[in-house]
Amino acid sequence: MTRVSDADPIYLDYNASTPVLPEVVDAMLPYLREHFGNPSSGHPYGLRAREAVARARAQVAALLGCQPDEIVFTSGGTEANNLAIRGVAEVAGARRHVITSTAEHPATAQPCAYLERHGFEVDRVPVDREGRVAADAVRRGLRDDTALVTVMLAQNETGALMPIPDLAEIAHRRGAVVHADAAQAVGKIPTRVDDLGVDLLSIAGHKLYAPKGVGALYVRRGTRLAPVVLGAGHERGLRPGTENVPFIVALGQACEVARRDLATESARQRDLRDDLWRRLCAAVPGVSLNGHPTARLPNTLNVSFPGARGSAVLAAAPEIAASTGSACHEGGETASAVLLAMGLGPEVALGAVRLSLGRLTTADDVAAAADALARAYREVA
Repeated sequence: MTRVSDADPIYLDYNASTPVLPEVVDAMLPYLREHFGNPSSGHPYGLRAREAVARARAQVAALLGCQPDEIVFTSGGTEANNLAIRGVAEVAGARRHVITSTAEHPATAQPCAYLERHGFEVDRVPVDREGRVAADAVRRGLRDDTALVTVMLAQNETGALMPIPDLAEIAHRRGAVVHADAAQAVGKIPTRVDDLGVDLLSIAGHKLYAPKGVGALYVRRGTRLAPVVLGAGHERGLRPGTENVPFIVALGQACEVARRDLATESARQRDLRDDLWRRLCAAVPGVSLNGHPTARLPNTLNVSFPGARGSAVLAAAPEIAASTGSACHEGGETASAVLLAMGLGPEVALGAVRLSLGRLTTADDVAAAADALARAYREVA
């Protein structure tokens, strides 16, 4: 049970952030205590740090099914997305067109908007009622001057999985580079880059039971990319700055754990998620699922409570730590842009709650959460 104390709520917000696993903490601690050297230094202190970074790079690569030299460490998923999107644009030449989707995380949407302000054309293909991009929509949008197709692998609010292998195949036929933000997907579903067909793929450590402040970008050999931060030649010249050795070690260990447990943990969380859904359906007449019924992350359940605000339901259920997709402003709430893009009405979108499970979620947590949410709904509806 993910609680610091018995007074804490049941944590069902793993898509927002994950706890750092004990074995990940154990792996990083020596590099906070004894092994403080700079990996660029030639003496034994530096050599120990350099070997640790190399080992972590191999661990990340093993999870993605790529070569270690195709991994570039970053400060997180947002930086990885910026490096991918803006880095491709810097070397795109006459190709001044980008395709993305209407359901992207701001870490992708904002770099695309930046390109738009600097002379690129950006087309945003729609998602369907179940939150997925259609491959045909991307095919129709591709042009001879398309530089980049960037679509997330798994939507962070609904968990909907995008058909990245299909998108990659059709984009490559037109010579476009393909990037996927996989922050929500890595460690939950298989993310081997050759199966996905991507040229670039972003990872965020804190979605993967590593600390906040570390991530990585997979860069397929031969993919042209320019740095967006300038400095020395670290990370093949793509990400200058002395490496954050303890956090890189942590990310490597988290990827090793994910690779070891992927099949069993994915199945366990899917069973718990489906049990939570069954319990809510039985207790809350008219509750609806947002997202694809099967093609979604095994841990993610986004539901709308009929005739109630999701924020009000959560406020009346202090036993649960979860999130809504709505944004609170003075004078009211704004519904999730992602749910609206799927074609949901504003009232349905405002009734949404995202329940995301994780490694420490138990069957008892699920039963208690369903009871608390049903009781809270009856109070506010």
